[in-house]
This record gives sequence, structure tokens and C-alpha cells, in this order.
Amino acid sequence: MSELSYLEKLLDGAEVEWVALNKLATFLKGKSLPKEKITPDGNRYCIHYGELFTHYGPIIDKVCSKTNQAINESILSEKNDVLMPTSDVTPRGLATASCIQESGVILGGDILIIRCSGVDGRYLSNFIINNKKKILQMVKGSTVYHLYAKDIGKLLIPIPCPNNPEKSLAIQSEIVRILDKFTALTAELTAELTAELSMRKKQYNYYRDQLLSFKEGEVEWKALGEIGEVRMCKRILKSQTSSEGEIPFYKIGTFGKEPDSYISRKLFNEFKEKYSYPKVGEVLISASGTIGRTVIFDGRESYFQDSNIVWIENNEKIVLNKYLFYFYKIAKWGISEGGTIKRLYNDNLRKLMIPVPFPDSPERSLVEQQKIVKLLDKFDALTNSITEGLPREIELRQKQYEYYRDLLFSFPKPETISN
Repeated sequence: MSELSYLEKLLDGAEVEWVALNKLATFLKGKSLPKEKITPDGNRYCIHYGELFTHYGPIIDKVCSKTNQAINESILSEKNDVLMPTSDVTPRGLATASCIQESGVILGGDILIIRCSGVDGRYLSNFIINNKKKILQMVKGSTVYHLYAKDIGKLLIPIPCPNNPEKSLAIQSEIVRILDKFTALTAELTAELTAELSMRKKQYNYYRDQLLSFKEGEVEWKALGEIGEVRMCKRILKSQTSSEGEIPFYKIGTFGKEPDSYISRKLFNEFKEKYSYPKVGEVLISASGTIGRTVIFDGRESYFQDSNIVWIENNEKIVLNKYLFYFYKIAKWGISEGGTIKRLYNDNLRKLMIPVPFPDSPERSLVEQQKIVKLLDKFDALTNSITEGLPREIELRQKQYEYYRDLLFSFPKPETISN
């Protein structure tokens, strides 16, 4: 049985009246609650308006923050109040609502308090969230956006069985129960998938460490400086970059991410010809910021910030690049202090010791390295498939939840009403 037919059965032919919110509730404003007054040692629970974006969903069962702000300086919640943020730098943040299940909580400034009568606050908060587009049409402002009580008060709310308050609240409560069930199932799936991902990563790390750990006599430890030379691209001046262009220029902040700077093809061709440039398969390493992050160069035309992004020029006669890539993940870099940030200097790289299996037989050594790489590639692919699949699966479940929520709020609506 679909949720739509379930709603029809729940209504059982009962009338549905669309009522303006200002007929169902009174509106109050929270009072100033500076962030510096929020403390884990506080004596009373509180809600800062920003937490309505970041911490809370349609129903607030547990308040997470505390304050020592005096009660006589504050507005306190009542159970069943619906809370909405009234200002934000983006309009979309205002199209949310949370029903608090606890009285006596201090409510901060920029919180619109909808004190309900004749409507279940949990039902109302879910309905508001389900009507984001209509809420966004009420938002005013350009730099900072605002939502006002006089506007939200015009929102039409479907009230089933308006002449039978007890039955009306029972229907509203049942709709909330179904939505809560979907929310719980989505949260459970998310937790299970996250736990699976964490387990796979731990398993991958364990086998990687085992595969790259050798008994004495099986390997010879060679310094990276014996394997190849440390290289970096030619310095690019800020004046030589632009926000748009032909060749992506990766700085330490965009390394492994999307570029935000570009250089001309003419400059790229000149520098690539005259100065060091990585070969396909060589492993680029971050030498500042997050030390030791790695990216395997795929050959796509791009340029990299000098000194902050480096690589070992490696002919792969002794060590495979992919073997280096995996070893870098467990390497203990000798990090020096450079000013206020940590930096990996060329000397640190040259002195890094790498285990080379079967050193007396280069051919056998490369075969062994390839075997290790192949196994780690399989584990890496499995972990990445879960990592990529997790947000997709969560998004799918969220869309499924929103679909059924839409059905549960698909009350018959007179043609004369446009909400």
C-alpha cells in the first residue's frame, strides 16, 4: 500500500481545511545569545540560531549547547514550539524549521519562535521543510537575507478534521510517526555504511602495512636520494596566473583538488621544455601544508607550484613509482619547522629510507614490487568504491524519504487556494 493511499485511508473522507499559520500560532523572537556565552559548563540548555542550520532537523529531542546567561535576559522555549532562523547570508538556510520537545531552553536572537495551538509542532516543522520553495519566496534581502513573522504567518497549513481537534492531532501525529520512521531508517543505513567504510579502511591499512613490512635480510633499505633526484617545476609568479586560462596551475591549497589558477599555453610550453616536468606515473608530493599528500601524475597538461609540490625523478630500474606511492602513505617524514608552518625540505626527501625487496636481483625485486602493488590496488579500489558509493546511497535514501514526505503532505487542496 502506497503512502498516498495510506493518507487517504487515514483521512477516511474527512475534511481538510487550509488555515493561515497566523491563525494557528503566535510569534515571538529570541533574545541575543552571543557565541562567547555558550559554554559546556553552563547551567541551562540553549540554542543559538546558527545551530538550526548545522545541528538540528525537524524535531529537537536533545539540545546540545549550554549557557550561563540569566533567565531574565532570555526567552525560554515551550514544548511544541517551532523554531526558524530569521537571517542568513544565503537564502536557502532560512527554509528550515525545528520543533523543540523541551521547555525552558534559552532561545537566542535571530530565532523566530512559532508557538503553536491546535497544530502539532512536529507536523508543522515537517510541513515547512517540505515547502522550501514557498518559504524561499518570502525571504527578503540581498547581502543578508531575512524571514519575517508577518510573511511566514501567511503560509497556509493543511489541517485535517478541523472540527474534531482530537482526531486532527491524531492524524498529524501519525504522519509525524511515519516520517520519523523513514528518518530513523535513513540514519541507520548511513551509520551502517559509514561503519563498513571505516572497517574497510582499517582492513586496507592493516594489509598495506603488512605488505610493506619485511623481515630482516629480505630487503635493503635505500635512501630516496639513491633512487632518483628531487624535482620541482619552475617558479610561477602571481602576475603570470589568471582565474581562467588554458593550463591549470596547482598550488598547495588546490593540490589534488580543482584548480583556481591558470597559466598560458605559451608559458607552459616554454617552461616544460626548459625546466623539470614530471613524467606520467611519477608521484607528486606535497611539501607544505598537509605534508606527504600524494598524487600520481596522469600526464594531463598542468603545472605545479615550485617547492610546495615536488617529485622524485625515477626511471623505475630500482623501484616502481606505484610502489613508492603506497610506501609514501606510511612514510614517517622527517619534518622541519619552516617559519610558522611545517615543511618537507629536499634533504628530508633524499634521506627517506625505502625498503627494496630482493636487492641482489633487480628483476625479481620489480616482480615482487608489482605483486605488492597489484594487491594494494585491489584493496584501494574496494575502499574507493565504498567511499564513492556511500554519498550516492545516502542521497538516494534522502530522495526516497522526500518522495514519501511529499505524498504524506499531498492533502486535497481547493483550487481557489494558492499557497
